[in-house]
Amino acid sequence: MIDITTVFTIIVIIYLLSSIKILREYERGVIFRLGRVLPQAKGPGIILVFAPIDRIVRVSLRIDTLEVPAQDVVTRDNVTVKVNAVIYFRVIDPRLAVVEVTNFLYATSQLAQTTLRSVLGEVELDELLSQREKLNVRLQSILDQHTSPWGVKVTMVEVKQVDLAEQMIRAIARQAEAERERRAKIIHAEGEYTAAEKLAMAAEVIQRQPAAIQLRYLQTLVEIGQEKNTTIVFPLPVDIISSLDRVLARLGGSEGTKSSHP
Repeated sequence: MIDITTVFTIIVIIYLLSSIKILREYERGVIFRLGRVLPQAKGPGIILVFAPIDRIVRVSLRIDTLEVPAQDVVTRDNVTVKVNAVIYFRVIDPRLAVVEVTNFLYATSQLAQTTLRSVLGEVELDELLSQREKLNVRLQSILDQHTSPWGVKVTMVEVKQVDLAEQMIRAIARQAEAERERRAKIIHAEGEYTAAEKLAMAAEVIQRQPAAIQLRYLQTLVEIGQEKNTTIVFPLPVDIISSLDRVLARLGGSEGTKSSHP
């Protein structure tokens, strides 16, 4: 017959073998001994868990990704948008993640949804669309501040997508078109102003050197000839027209004097 000592030894060996737990490099084991949590988490590697005295809770230290569902947000300028985001976080204190909160994944998800609505509701639509990096940093700071007592570190928050109503998309398109037209008019006006300044400077140079107008005339004829054009343009100085007007005015005045004195 089998000796009682042998049976006891076999039971002890089986118990010890079942007490051996292997934790991966990214895992930590939070041990509850008689209901009380041990000061330090165990792992990685081989650890001993003496059931039923001890109970182990495995916690992963890898960065986890949490997608925040689309939230209806009313911005400060009363525009309704749908916004979703992605949160990257990791557990830095397994003991707090198990003891301080029932389910840190669910708690972080709910906190992210409420924070997303509250933060984005304080900004205008233009800021939401153009300053997304600034909002991401603000969201990350607020979430990290609230999750640090749970032993959770929020490493990054990214606003993933902003969905606008069709009417708002058309309004933004019209606004962008009007802005581009405004810029085009300003650029055109600046070009006209610069051209006017250059023409004034050229007029001053021609006034000091009258032969310059003749050189410009000859250059224009050369350019016309290069295009195989048979049209020849003869510039007529404005001074000639003014002189003809004065001559005609004098002739008209003299004829009027003669008709008044027969």
